Amino acid sequence: MASTTNRVDGTATTGPAAGTTTTQVTSKGRTIIDDTVVAKVAGIAARDVPGVFALGGNAARAFGAIRDAIGSSALGQGVRVEVGETQVAVDLTIVVDYPTPMMEVATAVRAAVASAVTELVGLEVTEVNIAINDVNIPALNGAVDEAEGRVR
Repeated sequence: MASTTNRVDGTATTGPAAGTTTTQVTSKGRTIIDDTVVAKVAGIAARDVPGVFALGGNAARAFGAIRDAIGSSALGQGVRVEVGETQVAVDLTIVVDYPTPMMEVATAVRAAVASAVTELVGLEVTEVNIAINDVNIPALNGAVDEAEGRVR
């Protein structure tokens, strides 16, 4: 079985341990948090940032719309995490609302994700990489502002 070295911690991962991370070991037991939980925390934090319209690429958003229609949602959509024993690296793909300044949104997302993962999961965030792959233009979606009777 081949081992790979993570971007975080410099730890090697092999086989069945991949996909989970031990974040705390005490005399009373250990706490294991799955990578998908870390991804969901990062995704929720990113979605809460003003100017973020959606997470994920076009295909991921299409599948997300289908999941939403059947009452399920993937909060980790558009999020990839690489988790070590004490650190995590996060990669996000986002869609930004027009005309929000993209660099400001990316900076706010980076701060929100790092804070949420550190506070809620207890891992040090080594990096948050953001790919902006689309811009949401509300006027093209046909959204009408009823109060003013115009397309917004």
